[in-house]
Amino acid sequence: MPTFDGAPQVLCVVGARPNFMKIAPVMRAFARPGSRLGARLLHTGQHYDEAMKHAFFQQLGIPEPDVDLEVGSGSHAVQTAEIMRRFEPVLDERPPAAVLVVGDVNSTIACALVAVKKGIPVVHVEAGLRSGDRTMPEEINRLLTDQISDQLFTTERSARENLLREGIADEKIHFVGNVMIDTLKFNLPRATPAERTLAVFPEARERFGLLTLHRPANVDDAETLQRLLKVLVEISGELPLIFPVHPRTRKAIEDAGLQPLLQRGRIHLMEPLGYLEMLGLMQAATLVLTDSGGIQEETTALGVPCITLRESTERPITVEEGTNTITGSDPEVIRATFDEILKTGGKRGRVPELWDGRAAERIVDQLESWLAPISN
Repeated sequence: MPTFDGAPQVLCVVGARPNFMKIAPVMRAFARPGSRLGARLLHTGQHYDEAMKHAFFQQLGIPEPDVDLEVGSGSHAVQTAEIMRRFEPVLDERPPAAVLVVGDVNSTIACALVAVKKGIPVVHVEAGLRSGDRTMPEEINRLLTDQISDQLFTTERSARENLLREGIADEKIHFVGNVMIDTLKFNLPRATPAERTLAVFPEARERFGLLTLHRPANVDDAETLQRLLKVLVEISGELPLIFPVHPRTRKAIEDAGLQPLLQRGRIHLMEPLGYLEMLGLMQAATLVLTDSGGIQEETTALGVPCITLRESTERPITVEEGTNTITGSDPEVIRATFDEILKTGGKRGRVPELWDGRAAERIVDQLESWLAPISN
């Protein structure tokens, strides 16, 4: 087994913004005193906003990557192929004991494929989540990564059932909790107060909704995007909405000529925000409207009502036990759910099992048992 500085080394991969929140607690856990494993960090560069990347790394206390592939944006095929092409020489130069990937972005499947074909074990953090919607690129990435992984760490018990049904051996599966919630709990005391972020929006200081929108199914089709924005403008008449706009969403709005529609309501557009700013807004929001997977989990942990503007979710526990309601893009359903939340305060929910801020510690404990057992 390859070792450096006397300990087996795990190469941890990140590629895009959702990965950053997941890898931060894992890197901290590897760095604990007495750890029997070493860890190196590789950033594929799939996230192409360098300023935002550095802001997230700094806010979350993530060490600078040992390797940065600087891949940049591209189609799914181009990006995945380029990551694989640039990742292989890294493994050849310094083969690790295992490659650890998180989530479901293109970097996840690309690096897992290269590793497994070179005989290097793959560890998947956040395994077994399924939406049942194979039109989502992320669903394909999840399915394939799980099939070639040697250790699979799950955030909720239903994930194990998904994996067993797909033929994954039970001994590979470990229910550890949610590393996203590790990051949330660790950073909550440091969250930027909402009033500071909302200083330029006086009408939203006391009561507001938070909106995020970026999924291709919602923003790439002009008709769907217009339908969603119309109901959101209507909703904003009752509750001002704060909308940090993803770059691809902003472009879609401009390409479809929908800026005048947005100006009819009280939807306040902002540039993308850092993690601590978003955490402060989520904590203070009356409700959140989103198509993000991670935000469904974070709002459940915070006890904030969430309306998910998708037809399905790969995180069913946020609906079954948490504060999340799935509405799809149907304006009538969105409006009815919004009205119900304003009237009743929304689902009370509860924090799911093992979402206690210690998932990363459990992951590293298991990897130490697997890769660096204590000698008798």
